[in-house]
Order: sequence, then structure tokens, then C-alpha cells
Amino acid sequence: MLTLICGAAWVLLGSSLFDARAVQVAGTKEVPTDVVRAVAAVPLGTPMLRLDTTAIERRVAAVPRVASVQVRCSVDGTVRIELAERTPVVVVRRGNGLHLVDVTGTDYAMVPVEPPGLPELRSDRVGPWDASTVAALTVLTGLPQWLRAQVRSIAANSPADVVLRLDSGRPGAGRGGSGREVRWGGVEDGGRKVAVLGPLLTQPGKIYDVSSPALPTIA
Repeated sequence: MLTLICGAAWVLLGSSLFDARAVQVAGTKEVPTDVVRAVAAVPLGTPMLRLDTTAIERRVAAVPRVASVQVRCSVDGTVRIELAERTPVVVVRRGNGLHLVDVTGTDYAMVPVEPPGLPELRSDRVGPWDASTVAALTVLTGLPQWLRAQVRSIAANSPADVVLRLDSGRPGAGRGGSGREVRWGGVEDGGRKVAVLGPLLTQPGKIYDVSSPALPTIA
């Protein structure tokens, strides 16, 4: 019995039969696979049972565009790195350029031009640690598509003071013009606010206040 155990241990840890032989990367779009391989630094030739997959995941997760990563080992010697990249939901203008921010509030990349269809987040402080950022993104991502498509920018002076700026609503006006302001308030009662705002937007006005959906106003 002991001989069998020792033999199995030698096969798994001592022989080259179950060594890491190749690295496979999946899920990349913007991040080059060569970058992932280099950052992962998988020690090929190491027995699979000795691979520190947690350390590999930690190294890959440090790439700014990576949202999540999982490492799996196969009996054929393949180390598979599966990752999901961050998806931008807003753009932030800063002194050094345009920054992409994902749903968590993480600023993860700079771009030379503003991506089409992304609203601007107007805030002096942007990050997953900032309550106002979290509130603004919670409101934005919770909007139905018909409304979200009209949002030019979003701001939050506090978690209870989210403000949307929409397209003007005039055919052919595009994303320019004076636009319309929606005073949303906090993140609560999102469904009621959307239901109230829809009919309100059919009425002329510049400022639509649904922060208290029971008492909406137009100015």
C-alpha cells in the first residue's frame, strides 16, 4: 500500500507526466494575450499540484482592464487563464485626458477620443470608494434602455443628489444643444421614478424633478 502511495506521489510530483506544458488564455478583447501570458508568469515544467494558481490569478488581476480572472489546470498539462475585461459605462474628463470607468467606479484606462454612446460622469472624485460615484452609477445602470440612451452626463453632489442631463429631445438635435435636466435624487424608488418620468418628458420643460416621485415637477 505504501509503495502504491509513494508511486502515485512520484507520478504527480516527481515525474514530468503532469507538468505544466502550455498556457491558454481566454476572454481577452482589449488586453493582448501576450501581456496576460507575461504577467501570469506561469512556470512551465512545474508539476500541476505545485502551481500556485492563486498567485497567478493575483498577478493577472493587477492588469487594470481585467475585472476578474480564474486559473484552471488540465491533466493534459494546459494551464487555462479565463478572464473577463472591464466594460466602460461612463467616461470621465480629467486634466490628462479621457478616462474609462466601469460599473464599480474603477478608472481603468485612458482613451484619445470619447467613445460613442458613453455618458460623461461629472465628479471631482471618482472611485469605488466614493459613495456619490456609486450612487450615480447605480442610477445609470438601473435605467431602462430607452432612457439610458438619452443620458449625456450624470453627476452626484452626494448619494442623495443624482442629476441626469439628457439630450434635448428634438429630432436631429443629437447629443449637443442645451438638453434637459432630470433631478433624480437618491437611488431609491428607481422604478417609480422611471414610470413618472416617462410621461413628464413628453411635456415641455428644462428641469424635470422626480426626486420625490409622488410629487414630480417640471420647470
